[in-house]
Amino acid sequence: MSHWEFSRELDALKRQQLYRSRLTLSGPQGAQVQIEGELYDNFSSNDYLGLAHHPEVINAFQQAAQQYGVGSGSAHLICGHSLEHQALEEELAAFTGRERALVISTGYMANLGAISALTRKGDEIFQDKLNHASLIDGGRLSEADLRRYSHGDMKRLAQLLEKSSSDRKLIASDGVFSMDGDEAPLNDLITVAKNSNALLMIDDAHGIGVFGDKGGGLLEKYGLTQQQVPVLMATFGKALGTSGAFIAGSDELIEMLIQKARTYIFTTAMPPAIMAATRQSLRRCQEDTWRREKLVSLVSRFRHGAKQLGLHILPSDSPIQPVILGSNEAVMSASNFLKKRSILVGAIRHPTVKKSSERLRITFSANHTERQVDKLLSSLEASLC
Repeated sequence: MSHWEFSRELDALKRQQLYRSRLTLSGPQGAQVQIEGELYDNFSSNDYLGLAHHPEVINAFQQAAQQYGVGSGSAHLICGHSLEHQALEEELAAFTGRERALVISTGYMANLGAISALTRKGDEIFQDKLNHASLIDGGRLSEADLRRYSHGDMKRLAQLLEKSSSDRKLIASDGVFSMDGDEAPLNDLITVAKNSNALLMIDDAHGIGVFGDKGGGLLEKYGLTQQQVPVLMATFGKALGTSGAFIAGSDELIEMLIQKARTYIFTTAMPPAIMAATRQSLRRCQEDTWRREKLVSLVSRFRHGAKQLGLHILPSDSPIQPVILGSNEAVMSASNFLKKRSILVGAIRHPTVKKSSERLRITFSANHTERQVDKLLSSLEASLC
């Protein structure tokens, strides 16, 4: 009998309600999506500002594709770095108030590359247990020692740092946590990092575009500087509606990543057309302040209705609004019920989240309407009766 018997493992996943299936969209990403000819209200996307199908973003992509072609052809350090890449990096540095920025193909690659480039054997990395998988995997795959503390537990983090004998320490945390939607205690993290002489890295993938007057994320919201948070990572595939990621910080930080980050050095650069589209979405992010105002209004409407229905929601001001149902079976049943009512909501199961905290992960876009939110609430009420 072969040791590689995939069918048994796949059957076990199905029995445990852990089997994942893909939905195939036949139209653009948006507040409504089309699947197999049917339209669904989409409350499972990270397209928070509704820019993924914005006509000006599409036009920028098309014009750049005409000028540069489709593929970049090479890695950045060979001949894949175009004027569009360079311009976007300069605009991101200005946007975040930092010396430089570096575009990397995905958020996952950005986190893995940064952690591997900045740490070495004998260093220690300290991470919140609810961090993005890419941060955790970056710590695991590095040669440094990984220490994890309970979610938001600054006392435990300080204790771990006090016990550390390493000269070089890195603290890495999500800004907005992707499954709970809450914020990291940034000011406490800054204080702890300063007291322990640790380098602080914040992954603001779910905060960029959503918070701050110009969409600069949590660091803009709280007026935090490059000196306070030396390493900032964020992505384009969520609020900015395109694809890719960036790291911003000091000139020396970016030079170190260019020289040492394997996920940057040894991969083909993103297509210039995507960079041009992202430049346009970055403009829309900064100028269309109504998008953030709309999000605030929709989230408030949902939370008010959810509390009236007695739903178990978590404290979150972000577009991520989890509804805790407490088992894999319950979330799958509710998600399927909502789908029959033409509503898409993500069913988040153990082990992605801990047991008894299985949830529907509801996310909002500036393109949603109040009518869609009200339909979602009434359908949630019906699904749980």
